[in-house]
Amino acid sequence: MNWHPLTSVEQLDEIIEESKNTPVVIFKHSTSCSISATAKSRLERQWDGAGLDHIKPYYLDLLSYRPVSNEVAEALQVRHESPQLLLLKDGVCTYDASHLGISVDALKKQVAA
Repeated sequence: MNWHPLTSVEQLDEIIEESKNTPVVIFKHSTSCSISATAKSRLERQWDGAGLDHIKPYYLDLLSYRPVSNEVAEALQVRHESPQLLLLKDGVCTYDASHLGISVDALKKQVAA
C-alpha cells in the first residue's frame, strides 16, 4: 500500500476533482490512538492483493493537520470520526467507515457498487 499524504485544504480540492476520474480513499488517522493504529495496520495488511490497485489511498494525520480534517468533514458532509475511511467517487463521499468497522472487504463492495 502506497500512502499519499494529505496535508492541505487545497490538496483536498484536487483529490475531490481526481475522484471524478477514479475512486480515491482518505484514511483519517490519529497517531495517538491505539484503535486508529490497529485499523491502519489491518487496512495495510489487507490492501495488497485485494484488487484495489486502481484506488489511490490518501493518509491524513489529523493531529498534525486538524484544519484539513475539519475541512474534509465539511466539504464531504460527513461527521468527523477517528479513525475514518472515506471513499470518494465522482466528487462525493459514497462510503465512510470508522473505528474497527474499517475493512477492505466492505470497501471492495462499495467500490464495485
